[in-house]
Amino acid sequence: MGSVGRLTSAVGHRLHALFELALHTGLRKGELLGLRWEDLDLDTGTAAIRRTLQRTSAGGLTTLPTKTRASERRIALPTRCLQSLKLHREQQQREREAAGTMWQHSGHVFTTAQGRSIDPTNLSRTFATLLRKAGLRRIRFHDLRHSTATLLLEQGVELVVIKELLGHARIGVTATGYAHVRVRLQRDAIDILSTALDGPAGHEPTRDDGNDPPLCGAIVR
Repeated sequence: MGSVGRLTSAVGHRLHALFELALHTGLRKGELLGLRWEDLDLDTGTAAIRRTLQRTSAGGLTTLPTKTRASERRIALPTRCLQSLKLHREQQQREREAAGTMWQHSGHVFTTAQGRSIDPTNLSRTFATLLRKAGLRRIRFHDLRHSTATLLLEQGVELVVIKELLGHARIGVTATGYAHVRVRLQRDAIDILSTALDGPAGHEPTRDDGNDPPLCGAIVR
């Protein structure tokens, strides 16, 4: 988590809003690059995930519908991301004015300085360069998505909520993909319970006066 935790080094980069959105929402690279301004509602703080940007076999870039109904979803945007997106919109407007007739309007939220769609491979290169300059270990861009899910699990967010945010077709996909995290959290929980049951060192158990229910009297479902 070291590289992710210090991703604040992206502040000041022209794609800072993209990296921040990736970490806070777990959106796929193609989903981020396929976002259009019409998909965002910055007033209500939501985003409609409808399409993904991909490179075709012929070598061009195209936007395609998300591959499953579950992948097409509306997600809530954190306040931090809303602020970054508003600043990004102002920055894009300045870039549009600077480009003049060279600007190529695509409607995408994240573009090159001339308005063109960003190649997914180029985004990966930019991300790797950002990590290297910040002195962080190299991770894949897709690892941001895994980090989002892991951090949510660690904060106690329900699996079904994470499934909906990530756009998995079935909750089983989410459960299987992050089974190792859930096992670790279960182990931590069991250790905490063991400590609580053992009680403080040297503590003598209180005498049972018969009025309290037995420790194992409740049925656990």
